Amino acid sequence: MENSVKLYSLSTCGHCKATKQLLNDCAVKYEFEDVDLIEGEERKAILEDVKRWNPKCSFPTIIIGERVIVGFKENEIREALGL
Repeated sequence: MENSVKLYSLSTCGHCKATKQLLNDCAVKYEFEDVDLIEGEERKAILEDVKRWNPKCSFPTIIIGERVIVGFKENEIREALGL
């Protein structure tokens, strides 16, 4: 079974862009939120979500199944994806 992949990112973040590129290159289906492009209550709710996974609330925060990877760590991401 494939793990679901969720990415919390910032539209202006180089590491976030690199993470998206890696997921695209590996043909991985994923959902992402560019947190800086969301406003108001929705943004607050998403930030609460990010903090649940990553108390420091830094980006990118990647959730692969139950595993949380913070930052662009290509080897860890590939391993978590089973690549």
